[in-house]
Amino acid sequence: MLVKRCLILMALVLVLCINGFSTYVQRIPADATASVPALDSFHEVIHKIWHEAWPKKDTATLRQLVPDVQKGIAAVASAQLPGILKEKKAAWEEGVKRLENAGLEYRTAAETKDDSRLLAAAEKLHSQFEKLMLTVRPAMSELDEFHAVLYMLYHHYLPENDLGNIRASAIKLKEKMIALNSAKLPERMKQKEPEFQAARAKLSASVDEFAASVQTMVERKIKDSANTLHSNYQALEKILE
Repeated sequence: MLVKRCLILMALVLVLCINGFSTYVQRIPADATASVPALDSFHEVIHKIWHEAWPKKDTATLRQLVPDVQKGIAAVASAQLPGILKEKKAAWEEGVKRLENAGLEYRTAAETKDDSRLLAAAEKLHSQFEKLMLTVRPAMSELDEFHAVLYMLYHHYLPENDLGNIRASAIKLKEKMIALNSAKLPERMKQKEPEFQAARAKLSASVDEFAASVQTMVERKIKDSANTLHSNYQALEKILE
């Protein structure tokens, strides 16, 4: 009986420990996801336009999709950016304006009998949608995943002086940096290879410096190295814009 009670007690302690450690990975608010649902939903309409109707020069379908286009653009225009994308607000607002203009041009072209004009307007609408998507999501998924960890660290854990999650973030950032260091620059950006390599190396070094600062337990060193890390991330991200 005593042995059984001890086993039960050990099991409870283990569960409590696991739950305690899991808090470091469960506190992920909605604003830490680089996504705009309205833009994702609008992709369904754009797909019909660009991958179905446009290749077939099916202008009848393009005209039928006008209400869906207007509805989708209105939803995108009224959407709120999550906190992780707040630094891209200006670029987002400019991109939304261009998307709205492209949508107006699409609707106007659809009201005419000029099929070539409508096809050109559909192509422009697709182009503006793609540019807005790139504003939300970086050209490299590895950088996006790195940013998700950095965002929580910089905007949540550091201000709250949450040492447990700061330590966990240092480990995760090193893992994400390994993946980022192995990632290849998209072909369309090959001309930026030299500056990309330099900026990535600088970011990688700052990740190591941040991890080392966390081990010192000195708050000032941790925050200073985190600021440098954040600045180096922004520099790399700007190259990929």
